[in-house]
Amino acid sequence: MKNSTPVTTNAADADIAATGLYKTVTLEEPLTRGDTLITSVQIRKPMAGELRGVSLVDLSNLDVLSLQRVLPRVTVPTLAPHDVAKLDLADLMALGSEVAVFLLKKADRPVVYPNS
Repeated sequence: MKNSTPVTTNAADADIAATGLYKTVTLEEPLTRGDTLITSVQIRKPMAGELRGVSLVDLSNLDVLSLQRVLPRVTVPTLAPHDVAKLDLADLMALGSEVAVFLLKKADRPVVYPNS
């Protein structure tokens, strides 16, 4: 039987989440990692250094290779590149879209992101 893994954060992560710098994506097709079923993933707003080696244009265009490099750096639970490769396309688009929104200035973000 597979266990569903709740997304947990430490105190520092909880403070960041309260500021809107985390977004949670519920996966349409959960990932299996051993006996663990991952049903949702939190994405943290990336810092500039976490985007090293990635073209911002490619990332904002939801380039799969760029997402495979960045998502392991900003997700809880951490998604390894092979996890990203196994994602359902709808889930990859949802995670990538959240990353792309973080690249926008606050004034340019959709209304659903008032505090981020």
